[in-house]
Amino acid sequence: MNLIARQVVVAGGFDDIRSNHLRFLEEAASYGELTVLLWPDQTVRELTGEPPIFPEAERLYFLNAIRYVSRVIPATGAVNPDELPDLGDVHPKVWVDGEGPGNEARQAFCRRQGMEYRVLKAERLKGFPGNEPLSVVPGRKKVVATGSYDWFHSGHVRFFEELSAYGDLYVVVGHDANIRLLKGDGHPLLPQAERRYVVDSIKYVKQALISSGDGWLDAEPEIQLLKPDIYAVNEDGDKGGKREYCKKHGIQYLVLKRVPAPGLPQRSSTNLRGF
Repeated sequence: MNLIARQVVVAGGFDDIRSNHLRFLEEAASYGELTVLLWPDQTVRELTGEPPIFPEAERLYFLNAIRYVSRVIPATGAVNPDELPDLGDVHPKVWVDGEGPGNEARQAFCRRQGMEYRVLKAERLKGFPGNEPLSVVPGRKKVVATGSYDWFHSGHVRFFEELSAYGDLYVVVGHDANIRLLKGDGHPLLPQAERRYVVDSIKYVKQALISSGDGWLDAEPEIQLLKPDIYAVNEDGDKGGKREYCKKHGIQYLVLKRVPAPGLPQRSSTNLRGF
């Protein structure tokens, strides 16, 4: 049986997307072509008793940028979390779910519909797949971006989306010791393997790496290996000798303004993290 040809669905609010959500989506996609049924703000509020941290439009934008997701369908009208509505041209054969309340009701729904129902155990979602060997396509422009990406949000996604228009995007994530050196105690919030995994889950990123140098130019060893055409930063990252380094080594230096995707709010890791 060709599992890749099967249509698979997951459903939920996917509010404040973190690495556990991404691991869930990655494993769900192993069953076939993955569709996400996204619950609206009202449904999230009804099920949790609280409004979502991020509005539907922002959650939709983020989910559409995840490499494991083929499509996102926003749910409309009254939502029954234990059933799937008509999804139009999408006819899923498998509903993939996480452990929790509703499993029995959803399993019963799938039996009535002649669908498979799969529950991903927490044990299966532990850990983060490791770094793959460096992958470079000859003849294509290479863009490098650096940063900590400690509390990943839609602003980062937009930054990567814009940069991917210039060529294959490689993101070098700062290693833990260097982030502490630059930002102080309490940083990073998440370990380097997890931060690399989150960045690498975005479809606009060709590959995410972990830096091996120190200081503001901690990605210098990776830059020397990649030999990028462009080193890109946002306005906040335009410091630490990066401009001078690029001039010395003949690399185009690109500074982008921090502009959110159309219709979405400005986001800051510092504000979201709370320190």
